[in-house]
Amino acid sequence: MKKIRLILMMVVGALLIASAGGAAAWWGLRARAAHSAASKEAAADAASAPVVDKRPQKYVSLDKVIVMLRRSDADSSPHYLAMDLVLKTSDEQEKTTKEHLPMLRSVALRALADYTPEKAGQMTIDQFSTVINAAYTATYAHEQRDKPFSEAMIGKLIIE
Repeated sequence: MKKIRLILMMVVGALLIASAGGAAAWWGLRARAAHSAASKEAAADAASAPVVDKRPQKYVSLDKVIVMLRRSDADSSPHYLAMDLVLKTSDEQEKTTKEHLPMLRSVALRALADYTPEKAGQMTIDQFSTVINAAYTATYAHEQRDKPFSEAMIGKLIIE
């Protein structure tokens, strides 16, 4: 009887050890899965967040872009648009951006020359900025060169 009791105690002990090991494994896998889900969620949040350029930025001015607006047949008085642009660039690209200023002035002039005073008067600063940036992007793509600046911003806008 003592032998049976000893064997039974050993079986119960082995079952307790096995169940404790199983519970520990389950707990560890559950914690790892929660950590994995949290890290996937953090990675998804990081991927959806806008990319922020942490390099030092420089701002190059392109002053006095003056565009004669297209007149309608009934309008005999001249109208113009005057704009100052600010180009956001990096330290390394500042010199190249300054060297491109004459070309950038010409591109801005071509992009805005077809506007009438009525149409230009109805546009917002953001719309003008979008038109200018699209023209710069298209020009650099056509020339198969990299843009030496990240964004053209409007510093001043006068429609007369």
